[in-house]
Amino acid sequence: MASNLPLVLVPGLLCSPRLFAAQVAALAPLGPVTVADHTQDDTMEAIAARILETAPERFALAGLSMGGYIAFAMMRQAPERIAKLALLDTSARPDTDEQKAGRDKFIAMAQAGKLSEIVDTLTPKFLHPDHANNETLKGIIRTMAEATGAEAFVRQAKAIKARPDSRPLLNEIGCPTLVLVGDSDAVTPPELAKEIAADILGSTLVVVPQCGHLSTIEKPDAVNKALKEWLAGE
Repeated sequence: MASNLPLVLVPGLLCSPRLFAAQVAALAPLGPVTVADHTQDDTMEAIAARILETAPERFALAGLSMGGYIAFAMMRQAPERIAKLALLDTSARPDTDEQKAGRDKFIAMAQAGKLSEIVDTLTPKFLHPDHANNETLKGIIRTMAEATGAEAFVRQAKAIKARPDSRPLLNEIGCPTLVLVGDSDAVTPPELAKEIAADILGSTLVVVPQCGHLSTIEKPDAVNKALKEWLAGE
């Protein structure tokens, strides 16, 4: 059991370390856990390089949504340092033209002081329909967005918009890999997780029931169970 392997967690778009509060609490007994800063740069490559600068020499890496895009960039830059990989509610595909246009619209809104409107638009897409009126979860999303701020959101959106296609990387990944997704993830649907898992040899696919995009806050117990098994495995 890799009980002392350091773990680096990478949040998603507009998400703060609060996204992983339940995971940090549950996984800290297994080894050091840190949440990366993904707010300072506007390209995936620069974000990945900044995280690698301060990351342990060898570590387990888990990213959710945008955090998964960053994890792919880190795998391209330093695969030998990443002992285990967990890809949560993410995609290996680049943005479509339609998605890029949507990001441009959000960038303009953020620059015009309308970040709260962006949050109102995204929140229903982030959560399972059963959780659409859950004030606690909605409050967490709003708090994370406020902590991120408009300027960092713009940098993040630009990085996501310009990210490369990571599908050619998948069959090169040789470390133990967990691919997890909510069964009702509307942002990165289960078929995208299945695509990733199919091309990473020996990966484990976990589909979390009654869960949307932000699995770590919607179904923390299920996510913690999967992450513990991933960290404990060989």
